[in-house]
Amino acid sequence: MQSVGALSGIHYLHLQIASAIGNNNADNLYLLFKHASFYDVLNYAYFTGKAKKRSTMLQTQNLTYTYTGGSPIKFPDFRCEKNEHWLLLGQSGTGKTTLLHLLGGLLTPTSGDVSVDGTSLPALGQGQLDKFRGRRIGIIFQEAHFVKALTVGENLLLAQKLAGVRPDKSRAEELLGRLNLNNKFAKKPEQLSVGERQRVAIARALVNRPSVILADEPTSALDDHNCQEVATLLAEQANMAEATLLIVTHDNRLKERFAKRIELND
Repeated sequence: MQSVGALSGIHYLHLQIASAIGNNNADNLYLLFKHASFYDVLNYAYFTGKAKKRSTMLQTQNLTYTYTGGSPIKFPDFRCEKNEHWLLLGQSGTGKTTLLHLLGGLLTPTSGDVSVDGTSLPALGQGQLDKFRGRRIGIIFQEAHFVKALTVGENLLLAQKLAGVRPDKSRAEELLGRLNLNNKFAKKPEQLSVGERQRVAIARALVNRPSVILADEPTSALDDHNCQEVATLLAEQANMAEATLLIVTHDNRLKERFAKRIELND
């Protein structure tokens, strides 16, 4: 196969490889790479990788919500790509928590759309939405809520079961270990400190390997040191899960940590 120009070669190689894969023809696929120039293959890999990185994970369009007796709250359009870390900023009363609930599928928009990895949340039935949210969206609330009668480990296994995922004790133990909670699996939530409960909430949000992690005011009640510790922890865990992270906050201390921002105004 004669090497062609850089850009046309990339497109030609891309089409030929797609055809070989589609026809399950391993011999043709091997020959394509064998005879393509090294430059073409590098460019193919580069542009394919960039396209993969740019996949949109979280998007809103013309989104509004109206509480009973209130005026419509209008939200800006935005798009978050896979693996990106964002802040959602705004003072009290600007609709941050409402928007988080819309993004998490906990509220249905009055108009407009919220999509996660190309799936429109308002288009799903309630049962479908519950399973989709459980598997694809991890939500860390400002105040962690657990089933008090269950242990820490059982709370994580319950999150898997409710999402229609087969309970995986090793996955729960792995996450707790990453968060330095190795010996807390059999503890009840009330036996933990506030900081430990916060980390368990992060583990629960990550247990089903979500595509999107939403954190509601995770640092508002923390001192400067613990604020930075939690911000680092969230970013690290999002990177490990290859998830898009959106932190909802009015905490100005986080602005220097995250360059990508959505700002809500009155």
